[in-house]
Amino acid sequence: MKHVKFMLAIILMLVVVILIVQNHEAMSTKVAFRVSFFSLELRSSLMSVYYIVTISFLFGVIVSGTYGIIERFRLTKALKLLKSVSQEKEKELNSLRNLPITSDDIRQAETNDINGTLKGED
Repeated sequence: MKHVKFMLAIILMLVVVILIVQNHEAMSTKVAFRVSFFSLELRSSLMSVYYIVTISFLFGVIVSGTYGIIERFRLTKALKLLKSVSQEKEKELNSLRNLPITSDDIRQAETNDINGTLKGED
């Protein structure tokens, strides 16, 4: 699986390099952003499209990384809770395994079995 991921990463990098080389002139174009709020007008300085694409990519990496970290913490917390519940159940099971079996319990179980088969024959 590592080799497949590595090959896909190389292919993706190759596609990015081809796109950059073929679109160098268009990506070097300088653009400015303008926002108008009622009477307030804001305008950014000139930036190349390369710069905008890079900033957008890094912003996406940071947002998805933050989401991944939050999800990992949530899952770690759930895993710890489930482990503690499992340990409690294991302790309870071990304590029940160590209980002595008395002859009264055996006679009562046999009586219940006999009564159950007699009722089932009716």
